[in-house]
Amino acid sequence: MIHVDLIVLGKLKEPYLRDACAEYGKRLQAFCKLRTVELTPYRLPDDPSDAQIMDALEREAAEIEKVIPPNALVYALCIEGKTLSSEQFSAQLEHAAVDGSGTIAFVIGSSFGLSDRIKRRAQFRLSMSPMTFPHQLARVMLLEQIYRAFQIRAGGKYHK
Repeated sequence: MIHVDLIVLGKLKEPYLRDACAEYGKRLQAFCKLRTVELTPYRLPDDPSDAQIMDALEREAAEIEKVIPPNALVYALCIEGKTLSSEQFSAQLEHAAVDGSGTIAFVIGSSFGLSDRIKRRAQFRLSMSPMTFPHQLARVMLLEQIYRAFQIRAGGKYHK
């Protein structure tokens, strides 16, 4: 069974978002082993300079790298990433499973994004949409799309 890791900066604060993630986590048990790693974002002042932001992203990158499993296929979620249809995303996950990737790691950065180091480390840069979403909501959306991808692959009725 394939392993799916969500490596995220920050915790879910709202109960309804935690409930949504828990629901998709339950649904995904039939398809993969899901692990969520919540890392603490680096604290910045209210009006950080570009240098402070870059320093924070590099510190976060070091923490992210510590938890990415060896040989994992890494997806970095970032605004400049490629958008995929649900069918294309499903095909990518299927290809990863067939190629023997034991783990797929999805990385969601902090409110300032991800360092270039993590983006370069990733085999794929994924954008959920050209729109901007709160990081907490992006986690729910990603889990839903992972579930949908597995349902498409299995020929399930969930995807319409």
